[in-house]
Amino acid sequence: MNTPPPHAPRQAWLSLLAQAPRDLLATHAAPVIADHHFEWLRRPETGLAMVRARIANGGDRFNVGEATVTRCVVTHRPANGPATAGVGWVLGRDEDRAQWVASLDALLQVPALHPVLSKAVLAPLAEALAARRAADSARADTSRVQFYTLQPEAN
Repeated sequence: MNTPPPHAPRQAWLSLLAQAPRDLLATHAAPVIADHHFEWLRRPETGLAMVRARIANGGDRFNVGEATVTRCVVTHRPANGPATAGVGWVLGRDEDRAQWVASLDALLQVPALHPVLSKAVLAPLAEALAARRAADSARADTSRVQFYTLQPEAN
């Protein structure tokens, strides 16, 4: 029986937070973060990351190009319990988004806060992302060519 690795839940919420639209992340993160104190381990910094791909999704790797990313690391020390470190990596030059992601990551690692934050922050962000993806897919479907309607040529 395959069990997910222990880091899988954190990987999932970091992916969700990094992909969340800026306005929704600000709406849900700002009130939560304001109630807690964080210390910088690494202030937000912007740089480049090499984007790599594979030929036919399984062949040799090749460099596609570079992407601008912003990253930071914060720590949160709750009144009772161990300190947690949160990381934030986002595409683009948005220091606030990276800080929100890192702060929420640190808070989500606190067992007492995780259920509350999952319901108040992660669930609405997941719904918004799903709705955005569905709208994008529906818009793309309007221009999709249906090749199965073509008749093969007779010899």
